[in-house]
Amino acid sequence: MSMRYRTASVLAVALALLGGISSAEDVSEGRVRFYNIADSDFDRYSKAPGDSEQQWMRETYIRMQTYTPYFDRRLDWYPNAWVYKDSYSIKPHWQIFREHPEWVLRDADGNMLFIPWGCRDGSCPQYAADLGNPAFRANWIAEAKRLVELGYRGIWVDDVNLTWRVSDGDGEHVRPINPRTGEPMTLPEWRENFAVFMEEIRAAFPAIEIAHNSIWYAVPFDDPVLTRQIDAADFINLERGASDPGLTDGDGKWSFERFLAFIDLVQSRDRAAVLMDYGKTPAQRMFGLAAWFLISRGQDMIASNQLEWSAPDAFWRGYALDLGPATSERFRWRGMWRRDFRCGTALLNPPGGWTQQLSMPSGYRRIGGEPAGNLRVKGREAVVLLRDCESASDAGGAQSRSAPSNSEPQ
Repeated sequence: MSMRYRTASVLAVALALLGGISSAEDVSEGRVRFYNIADSDFDRYSKAPGDSEQQWMRETYIRMQTYTPYFDRRLDWYPNAWVYKDSYSIKPHWQIFREHPEWVLRDADGNMLFIPWGCRDGSCPQYAADLGNPAFRANWIAEAKRLVELGYRGIWVDDVNLTWRVSDGDGEHVRPINPRTGEPMTLPEWRENFAVFMEEIRAAFPAIEIAHNSIWYAVPFDDPVLTRQIDAADFINLERGASDPGLTDGDGKWSFERFLAFIDLVQSRDRAAVLMDYGKTPAQRMFGLAAWFLISRGQDMIASNQLEWSAPDAFWRGYALDLGPATSERFRWRGMWRRDFRCGTALLNPPGGWTQQLSMPSGYRRIGGEPAGNLRVKGREAVVLLRDCESASDAGGAQSRSAPSNSEPQ
């Protein structure tokens, strides 16, 4: 199914297939689609919300990343949840570890290997499973089916790593032994195992949404294994988002330009991106939002790991914006990236960009409502500006959905 809706007829099909979309305006490029990370810190909001709080979450959070079994009993009031499941994690206390220790990858000396995360004192909390083992893959899919039957709308698959992410207990990389050859596993073998597994998951769940949390720079963009992985998902999650401090200037491997090019590749495969922003400052938050406006095609989403501006009682008004349909693609303008919408404009000065002094025409306003006036936008900074729409019907709705009154101007 195409993720890019261009005509009313295609929109009608989309509305039938995606129950969370209620009208054509909902899929305009300028309407922010906020994806909420409902981890344990969010439990105080999801534990026992009242009817109005439930309705607010349904209307504001287009999807939520949730965890079983905690959220299983909350699907009746929030049906658009994605359930978290790691692609190759086996935890020491799980029954499958006790029953199938052979599913864990090992080094040449027979030591069990780990996913390199949270390691300390010579151990990590998750063993690394052998994705080349058909029995492990079948068990994973069977577990996922039980979750989908509970009513989850999709699966958020973590650690879709097309590059090495296997370590000893200190988090140091170790090449595992391939149990089928008895030789050190090669990187092409590792990638092929991942591609096959993701394709099996897609085949097992043709009617639900699948998101991959993958490493965007792991594989050359022209490698067929990458497009196989992308095609096995509906959404590609980009952890740390556009405000990732590791993004550089120029057009190198870790450049912001290449980051945008990867999103272009995802969208060219009729898939959508989730910019999972980790920005900690208001400037980083604005940069992440502006980047989302640059890439939005109507199904892409943005998230934030900062509860202080994504929670129901502190929701930032920028995440509730509706700038209406795009009137341009992104383009270069005065050394920055720009994209125009019926009801506003996004301007982004990329990493390494020269500071730009701008005087915007009258009628442009900042998100907080004050006139745009003279702007000074440094590298790694951005601004989203509002302007009056030509009409409410053409604009795709109001410029901002309801947000708590304590949202600060920005």
